[in-house]
Amino acid sequence: MLDAAAISLPLWARVTDSRRGHIMRVTRLLERWAEAMRIPAPESEAWRDAGLWHDALRDAPEEALRALLPDADYPGPMLHGPAAAVRLARDGERRTAVLEAVKWHTVGYRHWDRTGKALFMADYLDPGRSFARPERAFLASQVAHDFEGVFRQIVRHRLDWALRDGKPLYPETVALWNALR
Repeated sequence: MLDAAAISLPLWARVTDSRRGHIMRVTRLLERWAEAMRIPAPESEAWRDAGLWHDALRDAPEEALRALLPDADYPGPMLHGPAAAVRLARDGERRTAVLEAVKWHTVGYRHWDRTGKALFMADYLDPGRSFARPERAFLASQVAHDFEGVFRQIVRHRLDWALRDGKPLYPETVALWNALR
C-alpha cells in the first residue's frame, strides 16, 4: 500500500503539500479497489500511475499549461489534466488508458476503459474532500461491488452539481452522460 514517502512524481510536477495529500488519498482508493476487484497487475499498475499523475500539474501556473496546450480553449483550471498527459507522453508514457485517464479526469470521456472510470471516481470520492462525506464514503465502499453503477451515479452527481451551481457543461461530459443513458 502506498505511503507518503512512496509518492514519486515526475520532476516537472507542480503540486502543493495539500495536493500531494489528495494525490495520495486518490491513489490509495484506486489501490484498494484494484485489490478488492482482483484487477490484473498491469491494469492495477495503470490505475496507480493514473492516480499518482492526474494532478501532477494542478498547481502549475496557467501560462505554463497553455504553453503545453497552445490550442486549448478550456479555462485555466481545466488545463492541468491535458497538460500532464502531454508531458507524460513526451516522457515516454505509452499506455493509452493512463494518458486518457489523466487527460480527461476533470470532465470525463465516453471512450474510457476502467482506468479512466476508476480515476474519475477516486478523484470525486477522495475522503479528504469536505462535501457530502457520508454519501461519498458509501459510494466509495460500493465501487468494488458495483463498479459501473457507482460510476454512473458519480457522473450524474457531477452533472447535477454543475447544473445547480451554474457551471459550464463540457461537451466531453455531456457525451459521457449520453453514452451512459
